Amino acid sequence: MGMRARLAGIGRALGGAPHADGAAELHVGDPRFDDWDVVRDFEDLDAARSFRQHLGERGLESVLTADWPLDEFGRGDIALRVPTGSWSEAERALDEP
Repeated sequence: MGMRARLAGIGRALGGAPHADGAAELHVGDPRFDDWDVVRDFEDLDAARSFRQHLGERGLESVLTADWPLDEFGRGDIALRVPTGSWSEAERALDEP
């Protein structure tokens, strides 16, 4: 048994499956946000969280969504969404330094 399998076993014994940090911020399969505008798509949760934080610091509401759960390393198909009609404002905010 390799080190990775041992650590995964310890995590399960402590009460959870392996998951990426920040996974609680991700809405998986949540239809409430289907009509929100997609600003950017990401493959990595850390990058998506960074961009979401950038919007939040500028007072813009946003969420991270995915149709399917991410892998244990926080990789998958992640969408950064804003309420309908806020897309252009969010794009401008993300283009700021």
